[in-house]
Amino acid sequence: MAERSFKQEVKKLRLGAGQEFEGEGILAVTKALLQAGVAYVGGYQGSPVSHLMDVLADASEELDALGVHFESSASEATAAAMLGASVHYPLRGAITFKSTVGTNVASDALSNLASGGVTGGALVILGEDYGEGSSIIQERSHAFAMKSQMWLLDPRPNLTSLVNAVERSFELSEASHTPVMLTLRVRACHFHGRFQTKDNQAPAFSLKEAMENPRRDVERMALAPATFLHEHEKVESRWQAAQRYIRDQRLNEFFEGEERGLGIIVQGGIYNTLMRVLALMGLADIYGQTHLPIYVMNVVYPVLPDEVLQFCEGKAAVLMLEEGQPEFIEQELHTILRRADAPTRLHGKDMLPRAGEYTPRVLLKGLRQFFQAHAPALLGRRALPPGVARLLDPKVIPIVPSMPGVALEPVSGVLPRPPSFCTGCPERPIFTALKMTENRLGKHYVSADIGCHQFAALAPFNIGATSMGYGLGAAGAAAFNTPETDRRTISIMGDGGFWHNGLTSGIGNAVFNRSNNVTVIVDNGYSAATGGQDILSSKADTPARTTHQSIEAAVKGVGVKWVRTVTKTYDLQAMRAVLEDALTSPDSGPKVVIAQSECMLNRQRRERPKRRQLAKEGVRIVEEKFGVDPDTCTGDHSCIRLSGCPSLSIKPNPDPLRRDPVAAVLPSCVGCGLCGEVAHAAVLCPSFHRVSLISNPRPWERFKARLAARVIRTLQGRLARKEFYHVA
Repeated sequence: MAERSFKQEVKKLRLGAGQEFEGEGILAVTKALLQAGVAYVGGYQGSPVSHLMDVLADASEELDALGVHFESSASEATAAAMLGASVHYPLRGAITFKSTVGTNVASDALSNLASGGVTGGALVILGEDYGEGSSIIQERSHAFAMKSQMWLLDPRPNLTSLVNAVERSFELSEASHTPVMLTLRVRACHFHGRFQTKDNQAPAFSLKEAMENPRRDVERMALAPATFLHEHEKVESRWQAAQRYIRDQRLNEFFEGEERGLGIIVQGGIYNTLMRVLALMGLADIYGQTHLPIYVMNVVYPVLPDEVLQFCEGKAAVLMLEEGQPEFIEQELHTILRRADAPTRLHGKDMLPRAGEYTPRVLLKGLRQFFQAHAPALLGRRALPPGVARLLDPKVIPIVPSMPGVALEPVSGVLPRPPSFCTGCPERPIFTALKMTENRLGKHYVSADIGCHQFAALAPFNIGATSMGYGLGAAGAAAFNTPETDRRTISIMGDGGFWHNGLTSGIGNAVFNRSNNVTVIVDNGYSAATGGQDILSSKADTPARTTHQSIEAAVKGVGVKWVRTVTKTYDLQAMRAVLEDALTSPDSGPKVVIAQSECMLNRQRRERPKRRQLAKEGVRIVEEKFGVDPDTCTGDHSCIRLSGCPSLSIKPNPDPLRRDPVAAVLPSCVGCGLCGEVAHAAVLCPSFHRVSLISNPRPWERFKARLAARVIRTLQGRLARKEFYHVA
């Protein structure tokens, strides 16, 4: 089950011509695909386009009615290879995944696709995960588009522009026989708006027709010597066709302004941020009317020299707003202007940061510097509001205390807090057990992986030295395979990464090269970090997917002999015993530990609505919570250091003779029991207790609760009287 259901929202996909759609960006993109007559869609979940996959999965009725095939692909490479259906047939296909990591995985298939070209429109919708909300390495899709010569769109973030970009992308692809990439930034995926809809279109050429009428053209395959001709096609034919279509359809936009001597060129994706900053400076209004001419590049690759020169004509200076590095667009603009011997001076990264997201604060500082150099009078049109003026000199708080180049002292009393596991996460006890194992056997080199489990690299666990890619945890430790020592490395791999590529690149590689190291596969039943989508080993029954596949059987199938499965990760004693066995076993060959427990977020999403409904119906419901006896707690806080649970906190010590705060369990506790397990397994303290919260209790339970409360009040009253007499 995904983290969010779109069953109600997908009904909007049925809207016809002339009706108004109101909703989220992700849903609007799906509607645009159906309006464009897409024949097939695939992809792999990943922020910020995970919900696009969820929408497509929930819209099965709408897709089936139009004859559109949808697949949740095994990886980004699998999704990219799907576009091979558009090489010989006039089939419109779309895939989606996260960039840059998804593009890296898909690179082989995309390069081959771009080499031979396409007949039907081929669209790659990329979740451009860059900047402050990102969860990945900070790179750009632009470099890949240039490398393989795939056109790259970065449309203005409003629903009309997004829908138009999707529909025009298919036409651009067909006009130039080239795959097209369309980037969706985090805010573009999730903002809400309106647009006028069109009728959905069934594919003009169906998959059935393609399968029953096979076609073949060896010159479209990426096979020498055809590949040499493909390169010439790209430069001499496809490039010109793309520029002609972009120009004729006016995909890029020109906005006029009163100030003729200056101008701004901006990527479409950061247009809204630019307009907000100009409005704060008194140079634009909330309706988009601007004092300065603006050239919006909704297509950032290829660049159209004639449009650039047209915009720069008569201007003394132009500022290029290009987010990220290197400054590919700015470099090309310099080339265009210099070759044309244009007098316009181009600014960009000389006035703006080379790296990082272009937030309003960043653009405000860059624009002020640009105007100070070329039009100081513009700075006096409106005084900045006090709150905005303070943005020009912000105090930066490091996200992680160990980040290089930052001060460790808290600013204004706010302490940095590194990201961590959710409350009740079944992965937390795995790393608690690893810390306990370290205490007994010493430290081991740990190769981490991409996923929720990567949070173990931060406090309080501090486990994990590298993370080389999704499903590459075991491969990241492959070099440490030597008979010169009996010390073993530990690799972490999630179940999503395992099915993505870890089975072959990690486990199969370890078997083939006779590794003696340990791999821990975290099996929480979902692709949890991307939103809780089902995978091959999920336990849920789904009508369109095959699940219930065994990770243990797959591991044994590629030749692993030593495999142990722990079915309850919260059992610290069992978890620690298996890890110690794996690290000390005399058996040769790779050791695989499968740690199973369901993702707590997905479990709560499934169980909480059921509990609420049963409680309304008068059914007896028992929820377990844990607590700490403040009179027993010593304030040692080992429980917090060994679990890091967000529901474990501190509060003032009730004993006036003790200054150390005591541990406390917050109401967000889900009753996983790890804190109590830690206290027991590590022999910490007896202060933890378990509480059963009963809805619709039986009469006997009510009587016991009232009796217990009365006894407690009596004993507390006696204690209070003793304290009073003692003080007196």
